[in-house]
Amino acid sequence: MNLEDKVLLVGADTGENINFELSMEELGKLAEACNMQVVGSVVQKVWDINKAYYIGTGKVAEVKELAASLEADMVIFDNALSPSQLANLQDALDIAVMDRTTLILEIFSSRAKSREAKLQVEVARLQYLLPRLTGLGKALSRQGGASGSKSSKGAGEKKLELDRRYLERRLNEMRRELKEVVNQRQTQRKLRDKSGIARVALVGYTNAGKSTLMNSMLKKYEKEEEKQVFAKDMLFATLDTTVRKIQAPDRMPVLLSDTVGFIHELPHNLVEAFKSTLEEAVQADLLLQVVDVSDINHKEQIEVTNHTLAELGAGHIPLIYVYNKADCVVPTENLPKVQEDKIYISAKEGVGLDELMELIENRLSGGYCDCSMLVPYNRGDVVGDLETKGAIRKREYLEEGTKITVHCTKKDAGKYKEFLI
Repeated sequence: MNLEDKVLLVGADTGENINFELSMEELGKLAEACNMQVVGSVVQKVWDINKAYYIGTGKVAEVKELAASLEADMVIFDNALSPSQLANLQDALDIAVMDRTTLILEIFSSRAKSREAKLQVEVARLQYLLPRLTGLGKALSRQGGASGSKSSKGAGEKKLELDRRYLERRLNEMRRELKEVVNQRQTQRKLRDKSGIARVALVGYTNAGKSTLMNSMLKKYEKEEEKQVFAKDMLFATLDTTVRKIQAPDRMPVLLSDTVGFIHELPHNLVEAFKSTLEEAVQADLLLQVVDVSDINHKEQIEVTNHTLAELGAGHIPLIYVYNKADCVVPTENLPKVQEDKIYISAKEGVGLDELMELIENRLSGGYCDCSMLVPYNRGDVVGDLETKGAIRKREYLEEGTKITVHCTKKDAGKYKEFLI
């Protein structure tokens, strides 16, 4: 898509979606994230969705007239359109038509970096677009073409010229390739599991500050700038799941994972496609739900995140609410604020990180204990293992060996029970 593309937003309010205004607002932000210029919006209050056109025929005529007057290049609908609705609207409006799901898929496609993410997005794209190729002709053909140039052949138009059976064959090939990548990821996850280090996953609404929080922790505790992840103030800035080891002084280390952000009405096939990477959340010992507390809709965003976590099968995992960007709503000197399973911080300013690490350890402490050990000098591997997986509070070098006071898992304490004193 090109920055010069002007788009008109269209939504149908049936009264069933209490977050309809939020959904329309997000649609505009999604369009901007796809380098489009929103020139207007049309909303129709309806009892039932029109099976043929999604909106009423009278409203279709109104949208066509408004799009022409605003010189819009495309109309975007705030819901998934059926193949027949898309084809009918394309004919009636005589302009490129796109729905919310396709728009999100376009953003994901442009942001995917790793091989796995690219495969996941393309599989989801093909699954959704295959039955809609005819109706999406104009919308997809705009990719790669100059803005406003309806005569140029873009990538989408070329796709339409391919045999459908070829696309289906390609989809099957990509699924097989993705399965191989997923198997590799599962092998990596099993190796991390063997380390015995607790797994903590950052989850939450897109653009809440998950990547910024991870980077702040890496900067403060690991001093490794090169391991930082991409972070930017935009929807779906990052799609790739990254895992980093974080260890604050005198605290247990954790494996912290940064996952793809959620959004209202995240397409189901995208949730399905990203299940392999989102398993970092499903398999976590603790979830940190990062919330942009400065957003007036943050309560609704929490509901969306909790719903998506439940859909993924992660609703039972212990969770801490991390209210980020709190410096935008309360004076920084009043931060951090800790309330049981909630903490108010500023990831960007690095305020509240120590308190968050303490809260994480407290929530995980059910499987930990403090103990003293006397380890012979010829068993330095034991001390090294406990240093990697636990937190050594005190160390003394005696004639008999190294005496340590260590905070470790009960499992490791049992593993090295012969050295307990």
